[in-house]
Amino acid sequence: MHRKTRRQPRVLVVDDEPDLLELLELTLSRMGLDAVRADSVTTAIRLLDKEPFDLCLTDMRLPDGDGLRVIEHINGRGLDIPVAVITAYGSAANAVAALKAGAFDYLSKPVALEQLRALVKQALKVPEMPQPASSYRLLGESPAMLQARALIERLARTQAPVFITGESGTGKELAARAIHSGSLRAEQPFVAVNCGAIPENLMESEFFGYKKGAFTGADDDRDGFFQAANGGTLFLDEVADLPLAMQVKLLRVIQEKRVRKVGSPLEEAIDVRIISATHKRLEALVESGDFRQDLYYRLHVIELSMPSLREMREDIPLFVNGILAKFSRGTPAKLDAEALAALERYPFPGNVRELENILERGLSLAADPLRITVEDLHLTPVPDEADLSLPAGDKWPLQDYLDRVERHAINEALEKTRFNRTAAAKLLGITFRAMRYRMERLGIK
Repeated sequence: MHRKTRRQPRVLVVDDEPDLLELLELTLSRMGLDAVRADSVTTAIRLLDKEPFDLCLTDMRLPDGDGLRVIEHINGRGLDIPVAVITAYGSAANAVAALKAGAFDYLSKPVALEQLRALVKQALKVPEMPQPASSYRLLGESPAMLQARALIERLARTQAPVFITGESGTGKELAARAIHSGSLRAEQPFVAVNCGAIPENLMESEFFGYKKGAFTGADDDRDGFFQAANGGTLFLDEVADLPLAMQVKLLRVIQEKRVRKVGSPLEEAIDVRIISATHKRLEALVESGDFRQDLYYRLHVIELSMPSLREMREDIPLFVNGILAKFSRGTPAKLDAEALAALERYPFPGNVRELENILERGLSLAADPLRITVEDLHLTPVPDEADLSLPAGDKWPLQDYLDRVERHAINEALEKTRFNRTAAAKLLGITFRAMRYRMERLGIK
């Protein structure tokens, strides 16, 4: 009786340069992999339709098209094959296009064999793409959250740097953890860093580590955030708060993929995926000179925008039930109808984090531990009508001022489009659904 032997992992290599094909095939074979060659998009597609593969390496420039067609074919067929692209002359534009199309990483020509081997090991480490852990699942069934979750699922399949935007309290770190937990790095460390909470004089040693004796108090060697996240994901929250001097050092580490501990003459290689986030407009900081443009382009490869709670009003009951269940030790408390209606009208400048605080306070103040009334919530009253006669400098409370500005903009758009809500939404750059919710919240008839 013959024992069935395990199949060698198979790699499809797509390139029209014979010398490079030979080099890649030789390198892969030494890693115990079975390399199959294709010299065109047409040949690659034919092989993908006929044979199973565990990885695809494709050049971007091919005689009958570009590597994006290979990626699109794999995605269109629903094939579970990670794809990495080979870009000529370090073309950032091609690399970004490939990552956005679904490639998980890229190599620049001339191909460095050390990087190739690291990329292949990362791609073939696990046979199947793990699913995001349930503890990192972002709640919500609104169109805005469904769109965000779909993009998170796509981003989990790549190694591309991700830049997460959104107001405070919208779950940017939760999204970063979801990307990590659904990626090939899921079993490796996830290190979250609040860049605004580290004193400037300690930043270098905290990020890169230090050697014993490097400075007063350095009694032992210590790893930094990059070493701690090696093989996994480093999440840089509030990255806009980094001082310019630290931005220069961070840029070099991202470019070279090597770090030098404070007090050490040697550099060490690191393999870290960077996910960054901020609630500030980074483009404005680049324009003002407070954030380096070259670092911005390194971090801002693919953007994920987390929706505000105001864009997910239909999800408020779902959030409320989930939060109350988390806070309750036994039977979860419930909101009465008036309290829920008040929350659905509330503007939530602090988003889901503020909703949690409001509900926790309501539970503490409620006379009945199983029933929360509108009085228990202690919400700031939301005016029904905007008073646009106030002087331009009157910006208190902030949310009231923003509501007045938003109401004025919507009314102006409606007048310009003869009260066609679809046309007004297009003029404002928002969806019709978002337009409808804003009109309902602001009491615009």
